[in-house]
Formats: sequence, C-alpha cells, structure tokens
Amino acid sequence: MLDADFYQILGISNNASTKEITEAYRKLAFQYHPDMNHMSPAAHERMKDINEAYAILSDATRRKEYDLPRGYAARVPMFKMGSKVRVRLDSASLHKGRTGVVEREPVKDYFRFWYMVKFQSIGLATVARFAEDELEKAGD
Repeated sequence: MLDADFYQILGISNNASTKEITEAYRKLAFQYHPDMNHMSPAAHERMKDINEAYAILSDATRRKEYDLPRGYAARVPMFKMGSKVRVRLDSASLHKGRTGVVEREPVKDYFRFWYMVKFQSIGLATVARFAEDELEKAGD
C-alpha cells in the first residue's frame, strides 16, 4: 500500500492528535472487523488497511518518517526556549519524570526537533539533550 494516504483511511486530518488517531481507529475497527461483517473478504481487506494506517500513525517516529516525503512534516517545535517540560516516564533517559526548562531554541534534524533541557538539583544545574518525543509539557 505505497500510495495510500493513512490519514484518509482513518478519516482524520494530517495534524490529528494521538487521541484522535486512536478514536478513529477504534471506531473503524469496530465497524469493519470481519467478525462484525460475517467474515466478508472486503471487510477483511479494509481492516488490514486500517490496521496498517494505525500502526504507522500511532508511533511518533514512524509517523514522522511517513509524513516527511508527503509534505506533512512542515512542523514547528512543540516547545520554545524557556518552556517548562517533563521528561516522559517511558523515556530511556536517566532524567525520566524530572521537570526542567528548555535552555536553547530547539534544533531540527531530518525527522524531529532536539532540545537542551536544564535541570536544577541542590543548586547545581545539569543540561541534557532530548528528542521531542521524549518530552511533554510540565504542569505549572
């Protein structure tokens, strides 16, 4: 399915949130599941397309790789210098769960933005580099 538009398959816009992607997938999965359609071959094929679209769009890295050649990757950074951020708990970083401040303007590479985040601990500052998908907005 090289020419398929996964956003169109799920019936969402190309800037849909993760929640919107999941909701669209669940709705379509229920509607087209072969068990709900008396094992229809057409429903089975449609379900394969829906599953493939969801597998790509629900994974942040795979979604960026999919978006880039299609022109959907004209993105702006999620956080600006001075933004308060938290390192996601599912990050592999030693800083996971800690809150810090974006110290410099983000730098964009081919697939994502990179941030330098400053953490304060007992009067000492630590600065570490993170990919955008490792960070989330911190509560005030």
